[in-house]
Order: sequence, then structure tokens, then C-alpha cells
Amino acid sequence: MKRLLSFVLAAILVVCAFASCSTLEKDDRGAIITMYLADEIYDYDPMLAYTDAAAAKVFSLIYEGLTRLDEKGNWEKAMMDSYKEVKPDSEEDGYRIQINLRENKWSDGRTVQANDFIYAWKRILEPTNACEAASLLYDVKNAREIKMGDATVDDLGVYAIETYVLEIEFASKEVDLDAFFRNCASVALVPLQRDKVESSDKWAKRASSMVTNGPFAVRGITIGQEMRLERSSYYYRDTESNQALDKYVIPYRLVIQFGYGDKEKQLEHYEAGDIFYMGELPLAARADYEKEAEIRDGAVTHTYFFNTENELFEKPEVRKALSMAIDRQALEELVVYADAATGLIPSTVLDAGGKGKFREKGGSLIENTANISEAQSLLKKAGVTKGSFTITVRNTEVDLAIAEYVADVWKDLGFTVKVESLSPEKEPSTEANQSDTYKDLFQEAYEAGDFDVIALDYQMLSSDAFSALAPFAAEFSGNGVDMDSADYDVIPHVTGYNSEDYSALIEEAYAAGSDSSTKTEKLHEAEEMLLDDMPVMPLLFLKDAYICNDKVLSGIKDTYWGRDFKRMKMRDYMEYKESMEAESQGE
Repeated sequence: MKRLLSFVLAAILVVCAFASCSTLEKDDRGAIITMYLADEIYDYDPMLAYTDAAAAKVFSLIYEGLTRLDEKGNWEKAMMDSYKEVKPDSEEDGYRIQINLRENKWSDGRTVQANDFIYAWKRILEPTNACEAASLLYDVKNAREIKMGDATVDDLGVYAIETYVLEIEFASKEVDLDAFFRNCASVALVPLQRDKVESSDKWAKRASSMVTNGPFAVRGITIGQEMRLERSSYYYRDTESNQALDKYVIPYRLVIQFGYGDKEKQLEHYEAGDIFYMGELPLAARADYEKEAEIRDGAVTHTYFFNTENELFEKPEVRKALSMAIDRQALEELVVYADAATGLIPSTVLDAGGKGKFREKGGSLIENTANISEAQSLLKKAGVTKGSFTITVRNTEVDLAIAEYVADVWKDLGFTVKVESLSPEKEPSTEANQSDTYKDLFQEAYEAGDFDVIALDYQMLSSDAFSALAPFAAEFSGNGVDMDSADYDVIPHVTGYNSEDYSALIEEAYAAGSDSSTKTEKLHEAEEMLLDDMPVMPLLFLKDAYICNDKVLSGIKDTYWGRDFKRMKMRDYMEYKESMEAESQGE
């Protein structure tokens, strides 16, 4: 009871919903729930949401696309209310559909419109905007041509037929519509308000300028202290009627704590009852909480990217040797909530057509145990037996622990290896009445290719393997073209990897359209080739694990990328409220 009272004393007097209609009384708004959701992030731009597993856990709470993915990776309607095929005007026209949007509003009360999706998609496809999610839209007419600088964004085959009707014209009559709708669930493809995005380059770093369309709105960010999410009063609600405030979202506020210190301190506060949900656990405690934790396979592969333009890593034999030297089973034991990676694509990703798991058919492409003798032989064959380089990581406990282990292994091979962890850098505000922001130095290093080896939580952009494999082909990298070059040269993947043979396989998979059998075959060949060339070194399939006080909380639902807290409740809240009132009155 002490744990419960400590929460109630720190929260506003609220009542939780237990019936189909609203149970909020008088001025009560709902439960305030303190939690530690994930490691802190510093930029909430959906276009940048694929290098950090922590981002996906937050983004899925504040944004909503046309579709969403359930815990198995299957799509279901979100902002899309319905769709229908549209008869083409001529034989030259591509396959078309019209999507009717559900009536929803932004967190500032403005309606979400078809043009908001169009703006966000065109932004991704601008040749000067680097975004690996660009290929998710290549099924749309002229999308690829726009990214390659051969057309303008005004040529994109998406149209606002009416305020809430989005028409999409595809590049082919053989589009795999199921795959496209799975792609539409990616946080990268959520709608955006144009005036907010273009008002400031800091728009996605401040709560005051961040407008979202998901169940929760960002109402406060204090770097290093807490993030405050509040139920959006406009989320699918008819505000002109007497519709219950908690009809679609029950909790009033989620207080995501960072100010309690490191994860060990966070766990102490969880045990003391100050935190009711832990989405990340300290490494030292993970084994102890393995039975208590809810654990499931994630959509993330912890992966090392090599800078192949670095002379030391230009030969695939060197990259393969460094991979062979790693004992992934040892890393699995170190991280606990992870499996040794057997490929780049984790077990949550589906084969083309949504039939079966990609990893089950692809099998194991990487040995889990170290083979030092073979690694040394490959290095000798490549003529590279020593050298100095740096492993760049985010300043998080897990990433640092993995990097230190890997660095020790590579040092034993004869290399001089440094681990560099990049923390955010404060950017004092120069604008009146605006908060300071933070620069994500890790993200900047990644985008600029300013690394030797960099550690990424390679987030699956969709439950379709194409979305994760395509970016390693130059025209699908999402990096667009060099507008300053004479021939508008295509900018390859950030690793510098640019294989004609690999690109040919991705082209064949793309051209397969709705032929899921051919697409599946080509994607498996592509993954095998990629890991033979090894510009990227998969280490672990990260698992998604959390603990919560189930005597207090209920209604937490799994989704493909994280948790759905819309129906989360405080159990027996009236009893807690009465106890608090009694204690406050000295009874």
C-alpha cells in the first residue's frame, strides 16, 4: 500500500475509467502514470526514427499513420477508414486507390487532412533530404524519379481529392497492396503539419512546437529530467458532442522519468513505487528479472556499420574477419534480452506476401561462435593485420558494454581500437521565450558518414524485409543525388557500399511487384550477398522487455514496435484515492 500511496501523493486526484462510458468525475482528467520508457532521445522528427530502438517506443505513442502493425506484423487500419480501387482514365494510367481518412485532429485541434500526408511523403522524397525510408514509397508513381532528381515533388502520384480523401496512383499495375499498407504503418510515413515543420529547424526538439496526431501529445520536455505525454483531447473525438474525454485514451498523463539517474537508480525507484513501468532494465539486473519481465522478439538488429571508404575496411575479407572473431553467444549472455544475430533481418519480419517468417526461410547466415583462426587467415590474405580505428556508439549502457567487448576481441587480433560514446550537446536558444535544445552528435556523425565503425539499433521500417535490405542499393539508399555534381551522381548507402550485383538483386525484387514468390527469392539472395560482402555486421536481435507493477496497471497491449498504452488503467483507483484523501486529512 505504501508504494501505491507514494504515487497518489505525487499525482493529481484522478479517477480511472472502468465502464464503457466516461468515469471521470468533476474536474478529474484520468490517471497520471510515472514510468521509465526507454533511453532518452533528442529529436522527434519521424524522418530520423530508424537508428535508435528507443525512438520507436515513443513515436508509436505520439504519431499515427494510415495503418498500424499489430504484434505479429500484420497491418490494420489506423487513420485509414476505408479504401477503394479507382478506374483509370486511360490504359497509360497506373493502378489507383482512394483512401478515406478517419476524422482525427492534431494535438492543437486542427483537423488531419490528406494534404498532411502528401507533405510528409514529399519531404522524404526530396533529393536533398536523406531518409532510408524513401524506398517505402517507391511503389507510388514518380516517387523514385523524384528521389533521383528526374522529377519534381509536384509529380508525385498522390492527390488530395477532397479534404479527407487521399488518392494514390502507383507506378505499376502489379503493386503489392498488402506490402504497401504494411509500409504505411512506418512512423516515417506519418502526416506532418507543414507550417510547424517549416517554422523552425528545432520544431521536433521542443514540446511547444511539436504537433502530433497520435493518442498522446508531447506537453513537456526537460532534457535529462523528464518527458511529459498527455492524452490528446482531440484523438478521434467529436469535441462538439458530449463524447467522453477518455473514450479512446484512458490515462491522462505519462510522466517519462530520466531525472532519477542511471538505470540502477531508476530500478530502485521502481521498487520503491515511484515508477510503475520500466521499459529498459540495467544489465546487472536483467537476469534477476527475467521471470518477472514481459519479453518478446523485437524488430531491431544491433548492427555495426563499416565505413567501406576507410582504407582499412575497403576489402570484404577484412570486414568478414572482424565479424568471424566475435562470439555472439557471449554477447547474448551479456545483454540477456537478446538473441545472437543469424542474419540482418530479425525473426519478426515477414516474407513477401506476409506468408511466414523471413528468418525461418533464410536460415542462419552468420556463425554464433567465434572462429579466430579463420579470422586471422582472412586478415593475412587481405594483407591487413594491424591498424587503428574507432567504434562510435550512443552513450547508453548496452551499446557501451557491447562495444567494449567487441573492442577487446579486435585488439587481440592486433588492432588498436578506441570506443567513442557520443552524448548530446546543448544548444542554447537564441529565440525569445524558447527552451534550449540538444544536438544529437551521434545522429549527426551517422548522417555525415563521419565514423570508422558505428553501432546502430537497425530498426525495421516495416514488417517487410524489402524495407531493410533495399537501402544498401544505391538508388534505394534514400540519400538521393548529389545536386552539385555534373551528372547528379546517386549517393550510395552511408557505409559507402555500392555493389552493382547487389543493386541488381534489389531491382529484381522491386520489379517483382505482387509476385511474392520471386520477390522473396531475390530478397533472400540479397541478404546472403550483403552478409558475404559484410559492409554491415549484425550482432544481436534485440528483444523488447519490460516490467510493470501488475497490481496497479492493466490494459497494456503489445504492438510491432513497442507498447500501446491507450487502454492502460490503474486498478482499483477509487480505493487509492480514498486512502490518499484519508491520509491527507490525518485519519
